[in-house]
Amino acid sequence: MTASDLQEMLDHYVEKYNMPGFIPHDPISIPHMYTRKQDIEIAAFFAATFAWGQRKTIINKTRELMKLMDDAPYDFILNHASIDLKRFDRFVHRTFQYTDTLYFLHFLKRHYQVHHSLETAFKTSDHASLKERLTQFHQIFFSHPDAPKRTQKHVATPARNSTCKRLNMFLRWMVRKDQQGVDFGIWTQIPTSILHIPLDVHVDKVARKLGLLKRKQNDWLAVEELTTNLRAFDPGDPAKYDFALFGLGILEPQKLEEEILSRR
Repeated sequence: MTASDLQEMLDHYVEKYNMPGFIPHDPISIPHMYTRKQDIEIAAFFAATFAWGQRKTIINKTRELMKLMDDAPYDFILNHASIDLKRFDRFVHRTFQYTDTLYFLHFLKRHYQVHHSLETAFKTSDHASLKERLTQFHQIFFSHPDAPKRTQKHVATPARNSTCKRLNMFLRWMVRKDQQGVDFGIWTQIPTSILHIPLDVHVDKVARKLGLLKRKQNDWLAVEELTTNLRAFDPGDPAKYDFALFGLGILEPQKLEEEILSRR
């Protein structure tokens, strides 16, 4: 398959999946329940954090958490009393447990008491790389002296060579802006051009079959390799190809084989 054929195919599937019909069956449906900027940020942050396993389960568990915050996450985080935290003691999503929930709420309360948006936690300088921004966010998130060590597994950092799949997905939701209505585009301090692909098992499989990823390990360097190759197709918005790679990987895996055969 030529580079031109590959771009044509990927652009086709971006258009197919980057549309409102994609929303109801994806975790991004949770932040779409809200209109207030801070509610969207908080719901998206939790939905992305919970994004491993079946999408239906991710959606249900994030929805459950939002209900525990009275479906008003920003107001709850700023105004809750200590007694209100007891309601979360039975909330569990896989390895995300009560201690983790409490620390996430604690961090968000501290942050929003000072800052208008969660975006500021990702801003270093205007020319900072995404790696620098993600590394800084991890440092800020766990800057409290009583931060539980166990919670670190729920917030990745490229400093440990993680793919940072869930944070990359969260940033795609917050930063990308087009006319399709899936991603929110409510953050303006992070250039769309520096976003990276959220690398999960489905995206990985498709990218390797298409020759877009050759590094053996699934780590931050693999994410950079894949994103660099996709940036050749659209330097200003490489993360849009997440729709194509994810869609072909999980929604229509049989289409991938058909496309490869038809374009040989």
